[in-house]
Amino acid sequence: MSAAPTTPAEDLVFGLTRLIDLPGLTGGALAAPDIAAIIGEADRFAREVLWPGAREADLHGAVYENGVVRTPPAYKPAYQAWIEGGWQGLAAPAELNGVEVGGQELPQALWMAVSELVTTGDMAFSLCPLLTAGAIEAIARFASPAQQAAWLPPLVRGEWTGTMCLTEPQAGSDLSLIRTKAEPDGAGGYRLYGQKIFITWGEHELTEDTLHLVLARLPDAPPGTRGISLFAAPKRRADGSRNALRCGGIEKKLGIHASPTCVMLFEGAEAELVGEPHRGLQAMFAMMNAARLGVGVEGVAQGARALALAEAYAAQRLQGGKPIDRHPDVARMLAEIRAMTLAGRLLALEAGAALDRARRGGASEARVALLTPIVKGWCTDRGVECASLGIQVHGGMGFVEETGAAQVLRDARIAPIYEGTNGIQALDLVGRKVLRDGGAEMRALLAEVKAADPRLGEAVAALERATAWLVARGAREPAAAEAGATAYLEACGWTLGGWMLARAAALEPRYAPIATFYLARLLPRAASRVAEIEAADALLALLPAG
Repeated sequence: MSAAPTTPAEDLVFGLTRLIDLPGLTGGALAAPDIAAIIGEADRFAREVLWPGAREADLHGAVYENGVVRTPPAYKPAYQAWIEGGWQGLAAPAELNGVEVGGQELPQALWMAVSELVTTGDMAFSLCPLLTAGAIEAIARFASPAQQAAWLPPLVRGEWTGTMCLTEPQAGSDLSLIRTKAEPDGAGGYRLYGQKIFITWGEHELTEDTLHLVLARLPDAPPGTRGISLFAAPKRRADGSRNALRCGGIEKKLGIHASPTCVMLFEGAEAELVGEPHRGLQAMFAMMNAARLGVGVEGVAQGARALALAEAYAAQRLQGGKPIDRHPDVARMLAEIRAMTLAGRLLALEAGAALDRARRGGASEARVALLTPIVKGWCTDRGVECASLGIQVHGGMGFVEETGAAQVLRDARIAPIYEGTNGIQALDLVGRKVLRDGGAEMRALLAEVKAADPRLGEAVAALERATAWLVARGAREPAAAEAGATAYLEACGWTLGGWMLARAAALEPRYAPIATFYLARLLPRAASRVAEIEAADALLALLPAG
């Protein structure tokens, strides 16, 4: 097991063309050779443009001086190559309301595949296009036709970038605490006043303009989340002058050093209302849901990077007269990284395909809603696990920065935190998805899983039991459901990962060995997490009184 049987690009082409049947989903508009060509070009971009400079970019980091943010020198030509390749508009609309926007309108699943390769090449760089894609999504769905015509073409071309400005010092996951104000300017626009923190790529020099999507309160806003509106504030006004917003500093972080994480100060910035007043969360969550699937892909990508580094090292490092990848325990670690990463990769594509089908009226939105927190939560936790295993394969050399294995762990660690922590994803899965419909959509999904391979039967039975337990207990005691939420999400992830690998092996024999390894060695983790769910009382007993 010293070498992977397939490359990530080969896995993605297989997943897109055969497992989720993207040609069939698009009615033949996108043929298998077209998909292979796009994935091949994205792989070339990642390996030739991003991989070589990723370590140097991490060492350089983003730099803040006198209100100016500078990114690593390699990022300017890399971003220019991104624009010239037309990558930003891959899944964006071609036109809206009769106005040409410039996107290619290709499926979301294909965009997720491209994103994985780019993120594997350099995660810090990839966050800029990811946030812009989210901004495009929100504007396409909720902005007025005039706003779409003004903002979407430069965003789709990649000439502008986009941000998501939610978090404030006192308002993290609880957005009801937002204080940023939006005051009417008397001319149909608004002025924004407030501070936002943790704004990814909030300020940089790669493009002339950045469109900030900002949550704020109007003067007549009711309290809580019902009083939040969404505004768009460009970095520059129409005449080219700087808007009244600025970066007040960047964070010093554990990882993603080259991605500027900014404190943004809005000091009377000119802005426009997007969508209806006091309905900002609806629009922002459209952006966040797309971003959550994208963050799930980040977990897969860091697993892929960890595997590439670990396999190369293990193949040449000698111990006991032979390469260490021939030692069973090292082979175990490599196989675990390979299996978890492949399972996450295919599960992310499945979620992307479900989203594409729902947009075409061929699938339920409930399936997309169910899969999104699982992909975000399970795939990002596996990314951290794979990165840690990758360091272990390297031994002492993994603990020093020289090999690059440590950077993977540092970068991967943010993904379970942002875009809604994985604990919040678990609460969303249980409270908003499973309990809301009495477990109906989950039971329908598990019926498909069970039919795929008899080896999945035990895990499915355990998860069916856990679903029934949560529905029954959660209805009368929400705290018990919350106590088991993370374990439930994990059990779902391990089970659905096995489902994806079993389906892959049924279609293509070369996936059979890794599927067998996963189903025999890793799938039992699902049943153990179900046991944790049923022991909720042991956790509840430890909660502080009151």
